[in-house]
Amino acid sequence: MTRSVCRTRRLRRSLRASGAGAAVLLALSACSSSTGSEEGSDSSGSAEVSGQVTVFAAASLEESFTTLGETFEKQHPGTEVTFNFGGSDALAAGITSGAPADVFASASPKTMATVTDAGATAGEPSTFVRNRLEIATLPGNPEGISALKDLTASGLKVVLCDEAVPCGAAARKALDAGGVELTPASYEQDVKAALTKVELKEADAAVVYRTDVKAAGDKVTGVDFPEAAEAVNDYPIAVLEDAPNAGAAKAFVELVRSGEGQRVLTDAGFSTP
Repeated sequence: MTRSVCRTRRLRRSLRASGAGAAVLLALSACSSSTGSEEGSDSSGSAEVSGQVTVFAAASLEESFTTLGETFEKQHPGTEVTFNFGGSDALAAGITSGAPADVFASASPKTMATVTDAGATAGEPSTFVRNRLEIATLPGNPEGISALKDLTASGLKVVLCDEAVPCGAAARKALDAGGVELTPASYEQDVKAALTKVELKEADAAVVYRTDVKAAGDKVTGVDFPEAAEAVNDYPIAVLEDAPNAGAAKAFVELVRSGEGQRVLTDAGFSTP
C-alpha cells in the first residue's frame, strides 16, 4: 500500500542549527494539514486515537521507530505516523523555531534541554533507552582495528559525528577518556551520515552507536572499546506542548515505553535505563 509522500520519504538528513527551524518547517509543510483526535493515550488500541502524529527523532532511532510506527498504525486504524529523523540538535532547533511536531525523542538530555528550557514540552521528558558507541570498520576489519588508539594510525581515514550532535559529543568524551588525539577526515551531520561513509568505503572507520552497527548488518564490522562505557547516552522522549495531536502523541510515547516497545528497542541494540 502506498503511503503519503510525507510518510514515504521519512526525512533522515540532519539540519544545521542555523536556519534549522525554517528548513524543518518547509520539510513538514506538506504534512501539517492532517490533525486528529486529542483524546486517548492508551497504546493498546482500546482508546480512540486517530489522525496524524509527527515524531521528531534522533537518527539512531530510525530502524526501531519505523517498526514502532507501523505497530502503532496497526493498533490504531486511521492513524498515520510521520517521522523526521536527524541530528538531535537540529531537530531541537526546529521545534523551538515553531516546526509542527507532536513528539520529540532525543539522543541526549542536553539536546532535550534545549526544548524543555524553551517551555516546549508538555510535562517532564522521560528516559526510555540508553546507547553506547562502537567503532564501525570496513567489512572484515581489514585494518585490524582493535582499540580506539588504532584510529590514529597513519593513512587511516576516520570520520566522526559533529560534536554538536550527541554521537559526536559522546565520541569526544570517549576519546578524552582514552587520552586519544584524533583529527578525523570529516565531521558528519548525524550518526547515519558517519556510518554511510564507511558503508560506501569512503572512510576506513567511524565512531558511531552500536545500534547503527547492528542495523548495518554485513556492510560494516563493529569493534567494541572500553572507553565507550564513559560515554553512554540516555535517550529522553516527550510530548510537545503545542502538539497538534496530543492524544496520539501520548499514545505513541506509551507504546515506546511499553514492554512491546522496549523489546523492539533492545532487539535493535539499545539498553534499558
